[in-house]
Amino acid sequence: MKVIRDIADFPQLSYPVVTSGTFDGVHIGHQKILRRVIERAKEKNGQSVVITYWPHPRLVLFPEDNKLKLLSTIEERIDQLSGFGIDYLLIIPFTKEFSRTSSRSFITDILVKALNTKLLVIGYDHRFGKNREGSFENLKARSAQYGFEVEEIPRQDIDDVGVSSTKIRKALEVGDIDTATLYLGRKYTITSTVIEGDKIGRTIGFPTANLALPEAHKLTPANGVYAVIVSLDNENYPAMMNIGLRPTVSGKDLSLEVHILDFNQDIYGKSITVEFVEHLRNEKMFSGLDELKTQLKRDEEATRKVLQV
Repeated sequence: MKVIRDIADFPQLSYPVVTSGTFDGVHIGHQKILRRVIERAKEKNGQSVVITYWPHPRLVLFPEDNKLKLLSTIEERIDQLSGFGIDYLLIIPFTKEFSRTSSRSFITDILVKALNTKLLVIGYDHRFGKNREGSFENLKARSAQYGFEVEEIPRQDIDDVGVSSTKIRKALEVGDIDTATLYLGRKYTITSTVIEGDKIGRTIGFPTANLALPEAHKLTPANGVYAVIVSLDNENYPAMMNIGLRPTVSGKDLSLEVHILDFNQDIYGKSITVEFVEHLRNEKMFSGLDELKTQLKRDEEATRKVLQV
């Protein structure tokens, strides 16, 4: 997949089949649209093109609302779209100035002049341009004038999936990994760097890799203990993860700790990806390290059972 961050660098393509959206999480609802874009591009011996935006529009338009959590960073979104088989990804910087672009300017300047769009595929409720004034009906009425076809994914096709990025966020915020996995069509992941911790886990036989907190608006699942898969140096390892404040050891700040099973390597400074498989239990306070150690042994047994290791 060719990633383009400056619209001036977009190449002349023979038959661009285009779609546009934030695609946070690239969930199964998004995937319906992407499959159609790829299918139509192949029919026309053309190219599949996705337009996306970064930062997320809500972060720019409502900066005071710092509660928004995203399912994917822009790097993760690029990786997800690339894995899906898209040919070209155009990332448009979303600014307040760009938000004032009229729907007509979006069509003429971006879709027509910059991309030479031949077919635009959109979801039934897709809106675009200043104040979301542009619509499928608007596009359809002027498609001949603009020189490209417009295809709308039927409402029933989208509604049958019954999924949105908001539903997935809400599931993760309560530790409902099964629902998030179902709607994403894959496991939810966090990628971070291993940092120095206080090494308490070593003293009770459960050394952990402490992770730097993800980017400010990347969603971290609910506090608790999880069975996870860790990807490190292109290898996968079974592990269990704790997200929380560590009340038993008087922790005050949110921490992300991963205990990789049957593993004993120095990985400080390395980047790892954590894939959430199952929520095992909520975080709780224990009477001391001995009780915590007993519970961690139970957690390890549960993790091995879930991950079948």
